[in-house]
Amino acid sequence: MKKKIIRAVTVDGSFPLLKGQLKFLNNHYEVIGVSSPGPNVDKVIQNELISVKCIDMQRRISISKDIKSLYHLYRFFKKEKPFIVHSMTPKAGLLSMIAAYFARVPNRIHTFTGLIFPTQVGFMKKVLIFTDRLLCRFSTIIFPEGQGVKKDLINYNITKKPLKVLANGNVNGIDGDFFDPQIFEGDKLKAFKNEIGISDDDFVFVFAGRLVKDKGINELVTAFVKLNKEHDNVKLLLVGTYENNLDPLTLETVAYIENNLNIIFTGWVDDVRPYFLISDVLTFPSYREGFPNVVMQAGALGLPSIVTDINGSNEIILEGENGTIIPVKNSDLLYDKMLQIYNKDIKFDSKKCRDLILTRYKCQVVWDALLKEYKQLETSDRIK
Repeated sequence: MKKKIIRAVTVDGSFPLLKGQLKFLNNHYEVIGVSSPGPNVDKVIQNELISVKCIDMQRRISISKDIKSLYHLYRFFKKEKPFIVHSMTPKAGLLSMIAAYFARVPNRIHTFTGLIFPTQVGFMKKVLIFTDRLLCRFSTIIFPEGQGVKKDLINYNITKKPLKVLANGNVNGIDGDFFDPQIFEGDKLKAFKNEIGISDDDFVFVFAGRLVKDKGINELVTAFVKLNKEHDNVKLLLVGTYENNLDPLTLETVAYIENNLNIIFTGWVDDVRPYFLISDVLTFPSYREGFPNVVMQAGALGLPSIVTDINGSNEIILEGENGTIIPVKNSDLLYDKMLQIYNKDIKFDSKKCRDLILTRYKCQVVWDALLKEYKQLETSDRIK
């Protein structure tokens, strides 16, 4: 009989970040997913061949709702008796680690991805540091997603427990076959470009992700508008959705996005690959990350990236080889780099961009490293 492993995330939209991994682990264990209900649950069940328990969890702090979620998690863990509960994302981490402790789950693992508290100030920063310390108190094993996250956990004294980055970082790695620049025919890509309003002479900057302040969208739009005033054959492709209730953009930025004909806003898309393949460079000026998948995905498709000097991004990008790194919150330097790449003052080789990703971040490398950690726990099934 296979041992049970529960993988917990706050919202079902985080499950696609683990594409293929849960199915791989299910060959060795009985894997059960836990998340809030949502449209991705049925897809996860079908694609990963696992069962999923829906337990509502709020991303924001809500004492009454959090206590209710904690109770339901405890009841579920007590019933299933897994030998590992492994969480990812902040709220699922806090609640599932506490619930698993009281349910006497012997191995309680949390993966820290992007940390929120380093970019916060005042009371909220203190609250977030406290909750992360509490999370670590109830966990037995902690995996930072990358070296930058590990460094922050140490510098802020979040925990004294050992911290281990699996493989070369990232929670899932990159599927080189799926992110292959040869997978789409040239004629189809050309037709796709024309369909969304991009001509053959256009130079395309692309961003993929949530259109929020913390992703540096205000700075990106400011830099692009300046560049566009000088060069009318540049386009900015924004692939993602707004989150006005959590981290809204400035009204000025929204106005530019809605009214500038050279800014193309796509909304949510299921497949980012064709958008990357019709672009020239990824612009990703985020304020904070754990280990950004879009930078790896763009690189695997041969795109260089302009990124900020933050966790994950500054590990994936090697200056001058597969992209360039700038300070956070600096639209002037972002403009300078965009202009230099547009003018071909800085050049990148697409094959090298792809190779630098695949040699370090293949999915199987990450999966095997995680499986090895799980296997080592099978002989130490005791409450800690």
